[in-house]
Amino acid sequence: MQNKFAWIMTPDLPWDDRKEMITTALESGIAYVLDLEYSQKIRKLGNVNIISDEDDADIYLVGIDGEGDGSIDLSENLADSKDLAAAKKAKNDGKTVCAYIRITDKLHEQLAVKLGPIVDYIILIGTDWTIIPLENIIADLQKVDVEIIAAVADRDGAKLALETLEHGTDGVIFEANDFAQIKEIADEVDNASRVKYELKVATITNVKPLGSGDRVCVDTTDMMQPGEGMLIGSYSKSMFLVHSESLESEYVASRPFRVNAGPVQAYVMVPGNKTRYLSELVAGDEVLIVNTEGETRTAYVGRSKIERRPLILIEAEYEGKTIRTLLQNAETIRIVDADNNPLSVADAKPGDKVKVYIEKSARHFGIAIDETIIEQ
Repeated sequence: MQNKFAWIMTPDLPWDDRKEMITTALESGIAYVLDLEYSQKIRKLGNVNIISDEDDADIYLVGIDGEGDGSIDLSENLADSKDLAAAKKAKNDGKTVCAYIRITDKLHEQLAVKLGPIVDYIILIGTDWTIIPLENIIADLQKVDVEIIAAVADRDGAKLALETLEHGTDGVIFEANDFAQIKEIADEVDNASRVKYELKVATITNVKPLGSGDRVCVDTTDMMQPGEGMLIGSYSKSMFLVHSESLESEYVASRPFRVNAGPVQAYVMVPGNKTRYLSELVAGDEVLIVNTEGETRTAYVGRSKIERRPLILIEAEYEGKTIRTLLQNAETIRIVDADNNPLSVADAKPGDKVKVYIEKSARHFGIAIDETIIEQ
């Protein structure tokens, strides 16, 4: 599942009041602002993406007039729509394009579907609508490379839009007019972006100390709690839950931002149900933090540290399949047992039950696909 997102529309307020709402949105992780008046001032507030009908906008808007109330030119012949023509021209000019459509009848639904293959984003504004038009548009555009954004007013509206037809919209947009509202909707979007992995219990069959290799510590910008770590393994289809260094030890101080992840060739799960090699991770990359229930959240890599260390091989079996991973051979490196307790690799032995994730699909360049690939 792709991460959900939120954009804001600035309220019809004087600049100083508008500025406070934009700043709160930025602090809440929302960096996309639809504003038709103050784009230059907004850019000075931070690294912001402007959505407007100006030529230098980061995302060029069609289907909205200078008053911001939507001006779709709709005729019985959709091919004659001036907004359809404007979208095609903007795309031909190399712009990233967003269409803004008020859904008031079936023709507007049809226009949205027509615009889908042309634009990059579609903002859908409901007037008196039920959820049905949104469902129809999502269904019609599910195989089209376009991001669907629903206009909402509050957290409940955001939750409904993001869950419609299970997949939901890709994002939401709202008029930012209250500090609490901004934070609540940002929080709802964050919750909707979290996927859950079904963790299985595998049985350790072999523990074998090895020589030295290059292993990777992944330092994130988040503080992890006991019970959290990352999905890591030698095979992209099967990974162990490797515990964070959030526990105190008589040997070293806790490093709750860190997962001592394994050797450079190992895979780590990242957002979008994709994997990366540990050796590829650099500051600013996204990784998934996973807890013992398989619940996830996204974190950023602050640093990836590669050092030469002694390694240990852990082999386990699940339903007749053997899975393996290599980790640093040290008491402070832990996987997770069947009772959700951290298990040091120094104490791991055949017969121990541990948490793993098994992917049904094969992977090609880190993306799950329906293909037979043998990893051993």
